[in-house]
Amino acid sequence: MQTFHSDSLLCRSKQRLFGPDNSKWTRCVFAVLVAVTLSAHHSHSSLDRDNIQTHRGTVTRYDWRMPHVFIKAMAPNAAGEVVEYSIEVLHPPAMVERGWSKDSLKPGDQITWEGAADKNPKRAFSGLNWLEKSDGTRLEMEKRDATLEPSTDFSGLWVRDLRGGKPHYKPPADWPYTELGQALVDNFDESQNPQVACKDPGPPKATLLPYPIKISRPDDKTIVFDYELRTTQRIIYLDRDHPPGEPSAMGHAVGWFEGDTLVVETTNFIADRWGIHTGVDSSDQKHLLERYSLSDDGLALEIQMTVTDPVYLAEPVTIDHFLAKLEDRQLVDVDCTLENARLFLEAGLDSKQSSLD
Repeated sequence: MQTFHSDSLLCRSKQRLFGPDNSKWTRCVFAVLVAVTLSAHHSHSSLDRDNIQTHRGTVTRYDWRMPHVFIKAMAPNAAGEVVEYSIEVLHPPAMVERGWSKDSLKPGDQITWEGAADKNPKRAFSGLNWLEKSDGTRLEMEKRDATLEPSTDFSGLWVRDLRGGKPHYKPPADWPYTELGQALVDNFDESQNPQVACKDPGPPKATLLPYPIKISRPDDKTIVFDYELRTTQRIIYLDRDHPPGEPSAMGHAVGWFEGDTLVVETTNFIADRWGIHTGVDSSDQKHLLERYSLSDDGLALEIQMTVTDPVYLAEPVTIDHFLAKLEDRQLVDVDCTLENARLFLEAGLDSKQSSLD
């Protein structure tokens, strides 16, 4: 069995779990330092980070949708020609954490914004550092300070890597693939991403995505995972004899406690595009065993996920993953549209380096 350690770890939470002298904490610091360099490729690989420009113009469109929020604005380019700029930011939950909402902008708003220019000077595409409206309202891309309430029973709002570690741009290179699995890896391309078609994979990939997960305990028989920006719930039945329903991407999950650790076994899957990991599909033979451990301060979750799928994996693989506590709030509910997915791909994304994750 091979083990894959996710680089996207919240190091502070890992320190809380293991202590500052533990080797896992040291490896995490190294991973995040590396991630600072690599993270710029995520969705914005066409931008020149050394060429920051300021523009003034008029909003023509504001799409508060998945997979990313887009702003369109008419503004003069470097040659003085008025063109329509595309300004790509982040997905709606990340924008909420930065103080934005679906009502932050509307067509006709006069704005000034600063952002990195496209590497191709002929393209009217821009990143965003900040935006200011004519009434003086300023919108930033820095996260706001939040008050975190510790969890005592796994419930709450959680997200992968609050500090911006390395996303999963490509399939893991060192996994023990079958011939079919290796063919997927060898022919990987961003356009294969199911989210570009507004389809959401099941676990373990569902847990690895960068969007928040709300865990709730509605009664003593179930634990419920609600995935932000995704419509399908995942229900973990604490009654291990609970009958399975129809096979699905989420499968049939039963759980039990071993001390303070929640153990979850999931079967009854359907074949699923990227159902294991970025670029790695899963079959109806997938089997998933997870172990969830809550940190002492209730602000981090350590998750160990062991996935078996004889169609794509020559042997089981274990993924070590972390979730960090978010400020509790209502989940953001927005539609995914194929048009926004097209804009995402046209934004200059380098398919050899980047992914929706």
